[in-house]
Amino acid sequence: MSPIIVLTIIIATAYILQLFLGFKQIKHFNRVYAELRKKGRVAIGRRSGKFKSGTIVMFAIDSDGKISVAKKIQGVTIGARFKDMPQYINHNLHYLDHYNPLVRQENKLTQIAIEDARDVFLTIEAGTYQEVPKNVPMIDWGLQFKSLLSHFKLTNKSLQ
Repeated sequence: MSPIIVLTIIIATAYILQLFLGFKQIKHFNRVYAELRKKGRVAIGRRSGKFKSGTIVMFAIDSDGKISVAKKIQGVTIGARFKDMPQYINHNLHYLDHYNPLVRQENKLTQIAIEDARDVFLTIEAGTYQEVPKNVPMIDWGLQFKSLLSHFKLTNKSLQ
């Protein structure tokens, strides 16, 4: 068998395995989120990692803002799973910022994720949250090109 065919088979197998394990991790996330959602509102914070490990925290919150369940997932592989954070149970999410000694005990990525969960929760609670869509680079090029063309047309008309 040709080395190119063998290499292609290995790459295809690795890709399919990654898709399968990624799908399992998404199912795990959805299952944990559904469990927390049954207990009340859920605050989710994240700190994505490009080359470092990413971190996601989820807090189930009662009507007073107290945390009833706290979970964290952290890692660079698709094998990472949610772990309990019992030290945050019965603490008020409103006060979990970088000055809180409990938060300061965490690593930097977890601290950022906790503060993100708190900030998003407070923004939604205040009623000022607005979803900001992220641009897809390939689609964004077309929009930028059209915008640039219309800018040149307006500039030419104003110069005449």
